[in-house]
Amino acid sequence: MKKLMTGDEGVARGAYEAGVAFAAAYPGTPSTEILENIALYKEIKAEWSPNEKVAVESAIGASLAGARSLTAMKMVGVNVAADPLLSYAYAGVNGGFVLISADDPGMHSSQNEQDNRNYAKFAKIPMLEPSDSQEAKDMVKTAFDISETYDTPVMLRMTTRVCHSKSLVEEGSVLEQQKKPYSKNLQKNDLVPAVSKQLRIKMEERLTKLKQYTEETPLNFEVWNSNKIGVITAGVSYQYAQEVFGENASYLKIGMAYPLPIEKIRRFAEKVETLYIIEELDPFMEEQIRAAGINKGIGKAKVPLIDELNPDILAKVLLGQENELIDYDKNIVVNRPPTLCAGCPHRGFFYALAKCKDIVISGDIGCYGLGGSAPLHAKDTCICMGAAPSIGHGMQKVFTKFDEKKRVVAVLGDSTFFHTGMNSLLTTVYNNSNTITCILDNRITGMTGHQENPGTGFTLQGDPTGIIDIAEVVKSFGIKNSRTVNPLKLNEVKDALDWAMGCEEPVVIITRWPCILKRLSKEDVEEFGSKKSVCEVDPELCIGCKKCLQTGCPALQYQKDSKKVIIDQNQCNGCEVCNQVCPKKAIKRVGE
Repeated sequence: MKKLMTGDEGVARGAYEAGVAFAAAYPGTPSTEILENIALYKEIKAEWSPNEKVAVESAIGASLAGARSLTAMKMVGVNVAADPLLSYAYAGVNGGFVLISADDPGMHSSQNEQDNRNYAKFAKIPMLEPSDSQEAKDMVKTAFDISETYDTPVMLRMTTRVCHSKSLVEEGSVLEQQKKPYSKNLQKNDLVPAVSKQLRIKMEERLTKLKQYTEETPLNFEVWNSNKIGVITAGVSYQYAQEVFGENASYLKIGMAYPLPIEKIRRFAEKVETLYIIEELDPFMEEQIRAAGINKGIGKAKVPLIDELNPDILAKVLLGQENELIDYDKNIVVNRPPTLCAGCPHRGFFYALAKCKDIVISGDIGCYGLGGSAPLHAKDTCICMGAAPSIGHGMQKVFTKFDEKKRVVAVLGDSTFFHTGMNSLLTTVYNNSNTITCILDNRITGMTGHQENPGTGFTLQGDPTGIIDIAEVVKSFGIKNSRTVNPLKLNEVKDALDWAMGCEEPVVIITRWPCILKRLSKEDVEEFGSKKSVCEVDPELCIGCKKCLQTGCPALQYQKDSKKVIIDQNQCNGCEVCNQVCPKKAIKRVGE
């Protein structure tokens, strides 16, 4: 049976067919849907972890115990998980172990554009690279076979277009879950220096065997059409190249991108007149091909190494062809930057925070990252996940040392706090900082699509579990000054910020209100209520001052003809932040 699947769904199906018993991940686009779909297979124990490092370590534990295990994350998550990954590469596996890295060329939802193929070479582990959903499913199964045959973790590198594009997938038979025996083996699994020195030698021996395997595996195959043009390519670039060249070129499709099949590449290069090496981002294959003495081929000299590729780009840079586009008046196209949703609990907080004087706001990764956008302008930095408190701490220490009268406010979300923000907050306590840390608890992992986290009370597979109370965690860290506020009440937020500015010790403010898009649990309804209402503007009272527009709510619209504000009631959720800002109280909540 064939079904239409995304690449992420294909990976999930492949894990099921491969007999995976355990899977762990931290959500992050474009990898999130992998675990969400694996969780639908109740035979697999699937769970969200607090962060990617913990996810990898949990999957390593399952592998050591003898089961096939899988872990998935977006490419920056591999940075967090690199410590256990590179070490487990020395130890090798018991049950098969596969890590999915979902890269994001073009930075659709990421803070950088790193090419994680380099991690495979760095860690000295084999890497497979699918180009569509069928290959995503099939390569997961092959990856587990490679893992157990060669005693190694295996990396499967996806990209956004493969993760989220759909193609037909033929489902296969399901391998029964099996568990290998566990036996204590300090010479394999106890990575103290004396053991690692021996494992380092075995790692090179394993790579030698994998180099032979990659020359023989059908994962790397030729599609022969013509000797005029040859294309060496991998991943989604294979699809783009076929669209550009069609049957006017022959292809060496690389499915196992590390180790590369260098001798197969050498033979292919000798058979064609013009050779192109087409790959997204870094010249990962090209550099290895050149290092092997194969000097033929056009790669990054023409193919861009920034942003994701597409057929139009390749046609232009390689063939000088440009597709004719429909012309339109670009002056009338409205710029639509991302913004906080109407009714978002973060809006009131950022509106109040932006009013504070002489502050620097250390931001973080999540919906609240939009707090820096106009008209709120309530953010100065955003570096990486969970870093806001520790970056803010470093800034505050320098401001204080040089007697610069600034206070640093660090802002992060609930899931981000559990991810790596807790460690960051610890340094502010340990090192006697006086930063103000604001944890915006919207009761769910918001930006990646409402995944559960340790503070929500439910697991990935919907089982009730204990709720980790952020206020209690903060108290246990030794924070003596903390408050929990309703972010929709501007005076409450302002009072808390004023209080925090007067403290000379570490301070934590927790805002607690559910994401406006969240499906409320029974506990949510008991705490926050479930009344639905909207706000409307009284045109007789509105003076058109536009102060309400400074909240940045997309439901508010200024009418040039009447010089009044109206509220789109299809968007409004009755949060009343605009009501509190309006100097004439022209906005009222209705419909309760």
